[in-house]
Amino acid sequence: MLGEFLQLYYVRNPGAAFSLGSEVTWIFTIALAVVAGVIVWKAFGLKSRLWAVVLGCLLGGVLGNLSDRLFREPGFPVGHVVDMISMPWMMPAIFNVADVFIVTGMISVALLVVVGLRFDGTRERDHQLVQTEAEAEAAAAVEATDTDDDMVDAADAAPVRKVDDDTPSEGAAPAAEGR
Repeated sequence: MLGEFLQLYYVRNPGAAFSLGSEVTWIFTIALAVVAGVIVWKAFGLKSRLWAVVLGCLLGGVLGNLSDRLFREPGFPVGHVVDMISMPWMMPAIFNVADVFIVTGMISVALLVVVGLRFDGTRERDHQLVQTEAEAEAAAAVEATDTDDDMVDAADAAPVRKVDDDTPSEGAAPAAEGR
């Protein structure tokens, strides 16, 4: 199509990458179904648009290869995946659009994890900062409570005086004189 840059073929791939594991394609079918289920399940809790796009790409690739495994010859669940894209200058492999989405999606997932972007759209460093601030506030509150308790204890305590036998103690009725 474009010389050595891009070539199109029609290849039925019975296995995974480089046709490996062609005897156990039913395992790939199960794995793809599980991955698709996990992505759909996680999608309900997403608040980050970037995570939604990345997981959407990944889900599109997974469902593309899963549909080939389920509905193409030789039959359910061991169908062959149709590969058609070759870029000989880059690697000696033939792949399909679903593979592009899977690889791009997984690289993007890795980058989002490294950057620390969470599913709710916040960053990991923001949570650490908030946690650190919360810990500092909690420690300050405990310290203030301890200091307040010490002040209250000191205020509540009556002064201690040495009591002589001739001096009436605090709170005692005065002795009658003239006895």
